Amino acid sequence: MCRGKCVVVFVVLTFLWTFNRADIQVSCVFMESCILPCSFPPGDEVVIHWIQMTTKDIQAHSYYHNQDQLGLQDQHFRGRTSLFQDQISRGNASLRLTGVEVQDQGRYKCYTGTITGNKELFINLNVDAPVDKVDIQQVENRITCSSEGIYPQPELTWSTSPPSNVSLENNPTVQQTEQLLYNITSSLIASVTDLVHSCTVSTRTNNRTATLFKLSKCF
Repeated sequence: MCRGKCVVVFVVLTFLWTFNRADIQVSCVFMESCILPCSFPPGDEVVIHWIQMTTKDIQAHSYYHNQDQLGLQDQHFRGRTSLFQDQISRGNASLRLTGVEVQDQGRYKCYTGTITGNKELFINLNVDAPVDKVDIQQVENRITCSSEGIYPQPELTWSTSPPSNVSLENNPTVQQTEQLLYNITSSLIASVTDLVHSCTVSTRTNNRTATLFKLSKCF
């Protein structure tokens, strides 16, 4: 009987340990502020380390001896990170990141320690630069659709109203900027003049597609 109880306890503890170490998913908007959540059991002599985990660990922010310690902070994060100083004593180690860039995307480790123990949390930061504007123009019988400054890589689709059997060949050109954002362009020939042509640019985030902007024009 005792042997059976020990097995049950082991299974439950293993489940809880796995659950607590699951990555937290956070979506951040390009060039806006974002909070990476992290909490720990309050205690004395608090140590906080935020690490961006790439091919090598990058120091994003550190705190100990009751103050920020930014001497080893990576240049990429300089002037863009802060903690909630008035809440650290209550167990809040969350990191505020300003001016979010595509390069910020990735996995982060939040290490916290006190005199009673330490804890690690892992956060996956995903960056989204939504479709802000879609331009559609006609020159003679050629219709061109374009959109700029998007992340992740967008999709572009054409449609007509009313629906028709007209071929809407779609071979968009996609370019990536220095900021790692995407620009997309597509053109087609309007062979039927009494149709309304629509262009939709969408991004895929967490396996979901949303039409963020759609512009139609009659020809």
